[in-house]
Amino acid sequence: MKRNCPNNICAASEFIIRDGTFRRKEDAKIIQRFRCKRCGTRFSSATFSDAFGQKRRRVNSILLKLLSSNVSMRRAAKILGVDKKTVERRLPFLAERCRRLNRKILNDHRARIYNIQIDDLITKENSKLKPLSVSLAVDSDRRLILGTEVSQIPAFGVLAHLAVKKYGKRKDEHFEGLTRLFRSISPIVSPEVIVKSDEHNMYPGFISAYLPRAKHLSFKSERGCVAGQGELKKLKFDPLFCVNHTCAYLRGNVNRLIRKTWCTTKDPARLKDHLDVVVYHYNKSLLRKATPLLSGSS
Repeated sequence: MKRNCPNNICAASEFIIRDGTFRRKEDAKIIQRFRCKRCGTRFSSATFSDAFGQKRRRVNSILLKLLSSNVSMRRAAKILGVDKKTVERRLPFLAERCRRLNRKILNDHRARIYNIQIDDLITKENSKLKPLSVSLAVDSDRRLILGTEVSQIPAFGVLAHLAVKKYGKRKDEHFEGLTRLFRSISPIVSPEVIVKSDEHNMYPGFISAYLPRAKHLSFKSERGCVAGQGELKKLKFDPLFCVNHTCAYLRGNVNRLIRKTWCTTKDPARLKDHLDVVVYHYNKSLLRKATPLLSGSS
């Protein structure tokens, strides 16, 4: 395997030689050392790893499963026997890795996604007076989660006046969130994709702009049932069952999305990281045993 010198000035590969080994303290693994004969820089086979410098890399795979299984970050730290700051720092690292791996999963289905469903899940940032919108798109044939985006929105309904009085006017970033979502899914889905959604007034504009050849079917929103935390509907047949079921799954397995919980999002960026970890775990591991819904594909 060819290796380049990590020295940017040198960056040579033909002068790299082996330079002994060492036993890594964290996992007792034997690591090969290298040395560049041109500039004298010494490095190892672990230098270019994305986990370079981590002293608790053994917890990464377990932490990913815990964060995808309704376990809070503080409880995950207790289970793993590490400091809670380790979990806080590891979340963005895992999210970046999961985003990269999930892109590979979705690229394997590029231009072969013919039916998608879109919806928004409402959660909060520390208080119900500061709501957040999680926009997501789902492949209704394979159940793949194609993307999620988090954006802040102003309070609505009976809490709107109280929110303005307590926190001032809150910026509405839902437009930017939907823009990021449609930009990410438009290269993946088929140009003639069928898009199903509720009657949200912003969806038709984004579908015509980013998926001009798509067919849009909108359905009236129905009242949710108690089971599924309000996401599953009181209907004999729900035309948006796949995306509603996915929203119910996220509420059941992401601790900070549960409506009655001590765990709430303090930073929308961390909620986005958490969702990316859960989406990868869902697409990679859980869908292996799921039954594909390919009856409606063309």
